[in-house]
Amino acid sequence: MRLWIGLSLPQLPLEVFSPNWCSDQGSVVLEQERVLAVSPAARAAGVQRGMRRGGVLMLMPEARLVERSSTREAEALDAVALAMLQYTPQVALAEEATLLLDIGASLRLFGGIRALCARVRASLRALGFTASLSCAPTARGAWLLARAGAAFAGGDGRNRGRPSGRSLRMASLERRLERLPVALLPPARPYMSWFEGIGCERLGELRRLPRPGLQRRCGRELLDMLDAAYGLCPELFEWVAPPDSFRARLELFDRIEQADLLLAGAHHLVLQLVGWLCARQLAVERITLLMEHERGRVAMPPTALEIVLAEPAWRDEHLVRLLKERLARQELPAPVIGLGLEARQVRAMAPPTESLFPEPGGSEEDRMRMLELLVARLGADNVLQALPQADYRPEVANEWVPVQEREGAARSASRKAALCDARLPPDVASLPRPSWLLAKPIALLMRNHRPFYGSPLKVASTPERIEAGWWSETQTRDYFIAEGQDHTLYWIYRERIVGAGEDAEPRWYLHGLFG
Repeated sequence: MRLWIGLSLPQLPLEVFSPNWCSDQGSVVLEQERVLAVSPAARAAGVQRGMRRGGVLMLMPEARLVERSSTREAEALDAVALAMLQYTPQVALAEEATLLLDIGASLRLFGGIRALCARVRASLRALGFTASLSCAPTARGAWLLARAGAAFAGGDGRNRGRPSGRSLRMASLERRLERLPVALLPPARPYMSWFEGIGCERLGELRRLPRPGLQRRCGRELLDMLDAAYGLCPELFEWVAPPDSFRARLELFDRIEQADLLLAGAHHLVLQLVGWLCARQLAVERITLLMEHERGRVAMPPTALEIVLAEPAWRDEHLVRLLKERLARQELPAPVIGLGLEARQVRAMAPPTESLFPEPGGSEEDRMRMLELLVARLGADNVLQALPQADYRPEVANEWVPVQEREGAARSASRKAALCDARLPPDVASLPRPSWLLAKPIALLMRNHRPFYGSPLKVASTPERIEAGWWSETQTRDYFIAEGQDHTLYWIYRERIVGAGEDAEPRWYLHGLFG
């Protein structure tokens, strides 16, 4: 089934300066010295569309006046289009700040039209924009319904009536189109006085007019757009193409001095990254969030926040969670006025698992996400993993390294197993080793020629001789398992002094405890 989503952004001139996740500072957008769009705070103060600059300052002296920026609006539309690529590869930019999404092939993937529309709305809210959303079997029909919804809401954001909603079947679409005003069609606007004079105000009335006479008076473009809305002629679009590499930037609308307040702007950039990844079938392994500071005489380089993923990801939930944890611990050297996001390292998106049933306890990807969350919350130096070394000496037989460093060295489970097998001596697994190894051996007292640790220790095993380290620090020890009076098992060793006589008293040390 062919189905389209239309997204109209009626508040785009205002929200490129003040997204809906920003605090309302009474923003007012001017075009040719007259008010084009107002924020809720400015509207509450009495500012209306069409007012002059002087009238605005009289009603609200603290209002934030900005001139309309067509460049920012075009960049914002490109950002929204890039983010929407996560739902369909067929996204097109249309007239009057509207996007068209061909989502017929995506319905089953996202759980139906209701679930897909809910996700699109959530993404638009996270991007910071207010949108009128519609669905229709034709692209021009979806465009008209979205524009009608924006007209109901009005340029000031207030709802003036019932929005057009969704039309999933052609018969339903035709009924909705019949009631729409003729002024929604751009080719008809120059002739609106003539249409009003003959009492033609709705598209249904327009369709009943003689086509030859209508074409002679208004041109072929009006008929073509009308036919496209009703599915009577084909439509051609130029699809949005993702760039070869990803680098996005967002200029903030105030000076931010606390890092955790930057999360909404970072989420805006992450959604663009997710759309780019899905469009190019890639997954990201390393991203960098750049926090830009003041320019000019007090300029300083951006503060970089790098996140390295143990497993490649292409979903915004996990990336935003990691950014939230890292930003909560980030200290800013100066206020932030802009954000940038770069995808430093990407790889091809992994195919879905071939197993019929999920693994008990979660998948490898779930485990990696948990480790990445711990690293983001506690720091890389506080989440360590054992890395066995090819050495018999207990102190150097293992090395604790950051978990991301270990996972980077051995990405897959097979490579990890091969790494461990290559490093460990072949007979280590059969040797008794304590569950707790002391960081530094403890010298034991001698009582009645027996080592003493809380109570006399009784040797309960044959010795295990370790002689190694001649290339750095030679160790000559005899290790034993000893038992105390409370039946606790200890791992102790007797240090052999090379060259000492037989009468020399041996020195005993406690090195570990068995669980």
